[in-house]
Amino acid sequence: MNNLKMFARRTSAAFYNPTSNIRLYRWLSSSISAPSYNNKLFVAGLSWLVDERSLLDAFSNFGEVTEVRILYDKDTGRSRGFGFVYFAKDDYAITAKDAMDGKELLGRPMRISFALDKVRGAPIVVPRIRDTVTATRDKS
Repeated sequence: MNNLKMFARRTSAAFYNPTSNIRLYRWLSSSISAPSYNNKLFVAGLSWLVDERSLLDAFSNFGEVTEVRILYDKDTGRSRGFGFVYFAKDDYAITAKDAMDGKELLGRPMRISFALDKVRGAPIVVPRIRDTVTATRDKS
């Protein structure tokens, strides 16, 4: 229990003290490993005029599309300018990304990437590595 309290103090100190020896990082598992391909594409830069049907029509040439989602603003009901396209196979998503990234849809260029899975939880605590010269100087 004592170790847990000590860990909590150091962690909270790192949030409020930028010169602390502990830095907090939140890593997505996909940013550490090689880029992972999946069947879900994130499509950004959408015009407000784009709806699910027009997005489905634009991507259905590359393979079977299982689902299309566009996110809308709660207050205005207008598109937030991004959405997701789900394909039946990873290969279809790779082909669609390569072909459609940067292409215009209803007057706006789309930016397409593979969607990441949601990562939830506390950040990972990583101690700061200090060089030996600075460590030696601080001791004197």
